[in-house]
Amino acid sequence: MLTRRLLQLLIGLFLYGFADALMIRAAVGVDPWTVFAQGLSHLTGIEIGWLTNLIGLAVLLLWIPLRQKPGMGTVLNILLVGTSIQAGLALVGTPPELWQRILMFAAGLLLLAVASGLYIGSRFGAGPRDGLMTGINARTGLPIWIARTIVEVTVLAVGWLLGGDVGFGTLAFAVLIGPLCGITIPRLRVPEAGERGRVGPGAGAEAEAGPGVDGRVDEPAPAQA
Repeated sequence: MLTRRLLQLLIGLFLYGFADALMIRAAVGVDPWTVFAQGLSHLTGIEIGWLTNLIGLAVLLLWIPLRQKPGMGTVLNILLVGTSIQAGLALVGTPPELWQRILMFAAGLLLLAVASGLYIGSRFGAGPRDGLMTGINARTGLPIWIARTIVEVTVLAVGWLLGGDVGFGTLAFAVLIGPLCGITIPRLRVPEAGERGRVGPGAGAEAEAGPGVDGRVDEPAPAQA
């Protein structure tokens, strides 16, 4: 079971970064944290994948005053997602036609939902951005969706001012990623020892509840890498 969970985690994180790369290359708008990374990339000249790793590390440092504890999934998230983004950007270019770019964005969005189900379902700990949301919730009592909204609107605004790619894809991501991950996370979640071999409504209800991390996970919805 541990081998399966670790393999699922690694595959999920790699696919998450590759899905991000597809949406970046589609050039129709990306999620708030990627907008932020793009804006910083324009400002610093550092490539977006490496910046994603650095941002993840910086966000992890914010866990200290929030008294959050990282897991293996947290650390591997920081190391692998941005690296996978760089690999994906090296392999995939931006299509010339708008309809092709829309299809590429849709493929990236669907793949990201599957990747979220894989890595969250492995139960190795929250990504750094998800832990930030839950930490704010635990320390301040703010509902997770409010904490998420405040943080993501802030990084979106800063990223946009720095030249990040905000477009209809940004809105599509915000609207669709939660429902999509509400499908993938329960189905790809590795059951805990007490759940294996159980049948009936009780086991199903536990699976549907999912592990829960931020507004994209808890409701249920996806994690933010």
